Amino acid sequence: MSDAERPALLIVDDDPLITEALSYFLGRDFLIVSADSRGAAIAALRQSAAPPPLALVDLGLPPYPHRPDEGFALIADLLAHSPEMRIFVLSGQDETSNARHARTLGALEFIAKPAEPAQLRETLLAALTLPPADATSTANGAQMLLGQSGPIQALRAQIRQYADSPFPVLIEGESGTGKELVARSVHLQSARSKKPYLTLNCAAISPALIESLLFGHMRGAFTGASGSHAGYFEEAQDGTLFLDEIGELPLELQPKLLRVLENGEYQRVGETHNRISRARIIAATNRDLRTEIREGRFRSDLYHRLSVFSLRVPALRDLGDDSVLMLEHYRALFARRSGRPAFSLSSEARRRWAGYAFPGNVRELRNIVIRLQTKYPGRDVGIAELDAELESTEQRTLPMDTIELPVAHREDPLEVALRDLQSGQDFELNTMLCRWEASYIDAALRLSHGNMSQAARRLGINRSTLYSRMDALGMPRGHQTSEN
Repeated sequence: MSDAERPALLIVDDDPLITEALSYFLGRDFLIVSADSRGAAIAALRQSAAPPPLALVDLGLPPYPHRPDEGFALIADLLAHSPEMRIFVLSGQDETSNARHARTLGALEFIAKPAEPAQLRETLLAALTLPPADATSTANGAQMLLGQSGPIQALRAQIRQYADSPFPVLIEGESGTGKELVARSVHLQSARSKKPYLTLNCAAISPALIESLLFGHMRGAFTGASGSHAGYFEEAQDGTLFLDEIGELPLELQPKLLRVLENGEYQRVGETHNRISRARIIAATNRDLRTEIREGRFRSDLYHRLSVFSLRVPALRDLGDDSVLMLEHYRALFARRSGRPAFSLSSEARRRWAGYAFPGNVRELRNIVIRLQTKYPGRDVGIAELDAELESTEQRTLPMDTIELPVAHREDPLEVALRDLQSGQDFELNTMLCRWEASYIDAALRLSHGNMSQAARRLGINRSTLYSRMDALGMPRGHQTSEN
């Protein structure tokens, strides 16, 4: 099989022996792209002409090879770069809580080391046959968004209201809620629906290349520019340009985007005369841009130009019975695709499904359905089988009324540890540490009334570290503020 015929597979592991072995076993079927850290993986993606459809990642990566934090962060990074990427975690950190949290973040499945090469190969090849996340798309944009809840109906009404306006739209919402589907729906319901619809993911491109990709460049404008090239604004013509992950746009480039939004003018890199863009801009982010403005990472004037119309995509936990409607849709879809009978949920499992918060939103729901259909085709899935696929939230956060004082404030920590380990009950060190860390963060946030800066100071860490740890623990940011 030639390089052009083999699908690309990103392997991220800091052990060169494992990377070499995987490359040897899988290299016949996949074009291997390897990296030994989160940063190296992102750099490799940015250098690729197209993102690999598959990724195989370890959780224990530098600088914390004995903790899952970097691996968890990498899952989120990969999906920000390429939402359609099928991510498999291959890790020796196979605690149940790690596996569940990796799947919640968007990994398709968790595979414990060591894995049998032939089975791993078949698993990866099977993942290539899965339909894309926007398989619900139809010619009628209004039907692209599943759900009948009040928030979804209100979102549909806003889309219809804003679709034909020439002004920018800013789409905000948590990761995995389907912001790209909303953007496409706006385009399809507009008078521009037959015109070009282009997407640029600002997180997936090296900052040094974004300006050239957006605005184009002239021959000789920089090293390697052997010819002139049109940018996205030019190629979009009078259609729609969707800028995903707009919060990742470099600060130094933001004034140039602002200029286009204000008067349509832009220049190719290396060019001296102005061009005019008539494209309609839609932007999306899962960041709180107001916080980014206060932190000096995003311009307030650009934010106000982008948010002439704002659409907030609701989290799945706020959509009530829509999770059951989505279950039925994806269950039928993947049953048809696999050619095997659909699974069913027992009454108890169905109640559990209806009450689950889905912290990973629609992406998590979709992946759960994929796993259940793969494991239990034509079978009745009970509460035990379903619970094995869900995030165990009680492992990650504790309500304040159950938080005890640190053991150092009450009794000898060694005595407590001896008692816990001698109790005969199942014990996972990582789970216990996560519970304590989440409890302290929750306590600091409550004492600081949600102010992230004050909470970080109480904990003796900086705010960026606090965000990183909250993400690794799966703690929501939605109710916090970040004023100094």
